[in-house]
Amino acid sequence: MDQDSHCAAERELLEAVSRITTSSTTSPSDEEENQPEAGISCQMRKENPEKDDTQDSSATLGPNSSMTTKELQEYWRNEKRQCKQIKLLFEIPSTRIVEHHLSKYVMYKIIILQTGSFDSNKSVIERRYSDFEKLHRNLLEEFSEELEDVTFPKKTLTGNFTEEIINERKLAFKDYLRLLYSMKYIRRSKKFIDFLTRPELQEAYGCLRGGQYTKALEILVEVIGLQERLTRGNPVATVPTLCAIVVCHKDLENPASAFEYGEKALARLGVHTSHRYYMPLLETMIALAYELGKDFLSLQEKLEEWKTKKDPIRVFTLKELAVREYVR
Repeated sequence: MDQDSHCAAERELLEAVSRITTSSTTSPSDEEENQPEAGISCQMRKENPEKDDTQDSSATLGPNSSMTTKELQEYWRNEKRQCKQIKLLFEIPSTRIVEHHLSKYVMYKIIILQTGSFDSNKSVIERRYSDFEKLHRNLLEEFSEELEDVTFPKKTLTGNFTEEIINERKLAFKDYLRLLYSMKYIRRSKKFIDFLTRPELQEAYGCLRGGQYTKALEILVEVIGLQERLTRGNPVATVPTLCAIVVCHKDLENPASAFEYGEKALARLGVHTSHRYYMPLLETMIALAYELGKDFLSLQEKLEEWKTKKDPIRVFTLKELAVREYVR
């Protein structure tokens, strides 16, 4: 390719990138926001620019004439990746009947995965009818207008364990979850997120308090993936879970893994230095960095800077904070 052709191709690519950038920052209409397909990562970044922890250094570049063709191509690829659909899909493929001495109920297996790209880390949880019923009751307290036309599956006096009723409820609950997720304020609400994560987190923290770190870690690693999908606009919400994973790895004498998750937690905290986990996490990371032979001076400087700005008060250790989470 001669020089004139090369320059022309570069200008064409630059114009294309500018069009992509312009279209990706256009705010969707209210009608689009309420569609089930809503959930675009670039939109979330626009609403919460200070909270977005998903951008890397190359994504912060803007298209300009000083960029090479290769840099422009990389920028374009990043823009397209960040504006992909990130909708969650809910499926209820199976059920099981649980019988105890004085009770009998149906557990619905819920599979949650992200569409728009290959998702190898699908989340699997189980909930019973009473869990769905409690969720609906709690949501009505805050979102009665949004839910006024939503029909919730009624309880029947008999036949709750027949194949026909169970299959009807499987379909109804799948549609119910998809409908809830299609509503921005509901899918971001604590009540909706708790329904999908709280039982597993309670079990994990119970194991942690009991010293069953391997079991706790297994559950926490499963939950963190779902939490990150549900709280993309508020990454700080995942910090307690990430810190609990740090505690488990540390007590299982896996300092490298503990440090890895600690870095993720610090990245999500960002400028939120007043967060209750900030100082305990810094202290733990300094100890881990020293143990691993990593540079800890920058972490030490952050800790000293924090101490000069705060009154000298007693601060819990990271483990002391973790064991206080999700106490029934």
